[in-house]
Amino acid sequence: MTTLLNNREKINKPKLRVGRGIGSGKGKTSGRGVKGQKSRSGVAIKSFEGGQMPLYRRLPKRGFNSISSDRIAILNLDKIQSFIDKKTINTNDVLNSDLLKKLKIINKNSTKLKILGTGEIKDKINIEANLASKSAVDKLEKIGGSIQLKK
Repeated sequence: MTTLLNNREKINKPKLRVGRGIGSGKGKTSGRGVKGQKSRSGVAIKSFEGGQMPLYRRLPKRGFNSISSDRIAILNLDKIQSFIDKKTINTNDVLNSDLLKKLKIINKNSTKLKILGTGEIKDKINIEANLASKSAVDKLEKIGGSIQLKK
C-alpha cells in the first residue's frame, strides 16, 4: 500500500516558469507559438468572433430593472386565512410586514406590503399595511376586522 502512495504523481506540482531557456521545454516563445495577435502581450479577445456579429449583439435587449422600484409584497385574504387555519398567524396579533418577515411568509427584502381581496376571510384580524385594495378593505370591515394604512 505504501508503494502505491509513493508512486503517485505529485499532487502539488510547482508552477511552471515559462521563458527560462530552451532546455525547459517552455523557453523562447513560452508556449505561445510564433508571431500573431495571440503571441503578443495585452491581448484580450474574449467575445471576438472574427468580424462576425458577436452573439451578445445578435440577441435582442430585453427588460428593464429600475433602481428606484419598491419591492412590494402582495398578500391575498385567502392566503392570510390559510395561515390562520394552520395556526401560523395568531388572530390577536396585529398583522404587519415585520411579523410576516419574521414568520418567513413574505420576502425579507420587500419594502411595502399590499393586501388584495382575492378569496374569503372568516376570522376577525387587524392588519397594518402600506397598500390595500377596496375589495380587501370591504371584506375585512364586513367581518369586523380592521386595516390600517401606513402613510
